[in-house]
Amino acid sequence: MTTFAIPTLETERLILRAPHLDDLPAMTAFYATERSHMVGGPRDAAGCWNGLANRLGHWALRGYGLWHLTEKSGGSFVGWTGMIYVPGWDEPELGWTLMEQAEGKGLGFEAAQAARDHAARHQGLNGVISYIAHANDRSRALAERLGATYEREGEVLGKSAQIWRHPKLDTSTTDLTTERTGQ
Repeated sequence: MTTFAIPTLETERLILRAPHLDDLPAMTAFYATERSHMVGGPRDAAGCWNGLANRLGHWALRGYGLWHLTEKSGGSFVGWTGMIYVPGWDEPELGWTLMEQAEGKGLGFEAAQAARDHAARHQGLNGVISYIAHANDRSRALAERLGATYEREGEVLGKSAQIWRHPKLDTSTTDLTTERTGQ
């Protein structure tokens, strides 16, 4: 049996933590909507179960992956962010998805910034890319806010997409997040 630990990160308003089985209903509801088409959806309940298992497996196999996001105030599940690398992709990607009720509050920026910072400092992933669907204006705006710049056209999940490059971070400065152990 392989053992692994997923670090828990804290930002001002969020906890970035390991995916939990309790997240499955919210994931299933999200992937039943048309909004999910930019991140591999729609999916049925079995597809969401596989997605949850894949997220945990990614951490075990690669040592990094997606964190699930909960708000510190109230504990609501609001989405996910982190590094993913699927065979056939150009390189690891910083990805993010927010539930609709969490959009427009700066939570995506806060979460993606923390994940990117952690990846650069602790996972050897600095100056990473983000795949962004052409129709995903919100994601493109977030990438720009994070300092990423358009690099070229590419493909992800069998669909054409834009590839955005994030700036290399100065890892000699202080961490942006607080890390705690446990899942």
